[in-house]
Amino acid sequence: MPIDAGDVAQLTLMLSAERLGALTALTGSAHTAIELHQETLRLGASLMNVTATVEIALRNSVCENLTQHFAVPNWLLQPPVWFQWRKPEKEKATTALDSARRAEYSKLNQAEKAALDALAYPNGRPPNTSHLKRAKDRRKQIVVSDGKVIAELTFYFWKRLYSPDYEQTLWRTSLKRTFPHKKLSRAVIAARLEQIYQSRNRLAHHEPVLHKRFADTMTAIDFVIQHLETVSPNSATPLAKLVRDDIAEVTAGAAALHARLNSFRVVP
Repeated sequence: MPIDAGDVAQLTLMLSAERLGALTALTGSAHTAIELHQETLRLGASLMNVTATVEIALRNSVCENLTQHFAVPNWLLQPPVWFQWRKPEKEKATTALDSARRAEYSKLNQAEKAALDALAYPNGRPPNTSHLKRAKDRRKQIVVSDGKVIAELTFYFWKRLYSPDYEQTLWRTSLKRTFPHKKLSRAVIAARLEQIYQSRNRLAHHEPVLHKRFADTMTAIDFVIQHLETVSPNSATPLAKLVRDDIAEVTAGAAALHARLNSFRVVP
């Protein structure tokens, strides 16, 4: 059901005049600004689907690579003695473990949660233990799979592994094989991943990815799907085939939205 003139004032308050400001100034109409705002969100949702697929593919490629490289179980939380995570990654891994445990804890019934007390407090629960402390102590007893912990890590973690901090310890020794084309440098890959990461964050916060930012993001996505785990990069990799239709949809949607936005601009 289309919005009418009577809806505009309330919707402007709900969406905020600040969010709609640039579109209102461009179009001269709050009603049109609201319509374009929704089109921008729809484009963002489609783009988020593509970035999600790229993120999952990158994550699994890195995990397979590092599993072989480290050759120890639970390498994320207990890497071999000859390797140490930098502080940001170590903290992210610890947070991911807690998030995975929280997710499992939320699935337990009250009896199952109470049963964890025997593990958390083998000598009896101390008096005056707060509810929050008790829940935290219980969660520490939950064993979660490596996969569930890894799934809790964000794109930030994976793109950080291609930063200069890991040039010697991970890139040269192992991660070069995730982007095996011999002419690629770590810095080039890091720049492309950073572009996707920045746009993904904007999308997650419902901010627009348009114009140059959109073009740069699509270029970075195309780079990853043509080079990830491919010695001879091309536009027909398995990953490229997987997202081909999604990218076509996003590209067409962006072209239509940009054309509509440009129609409001006065050409000198």
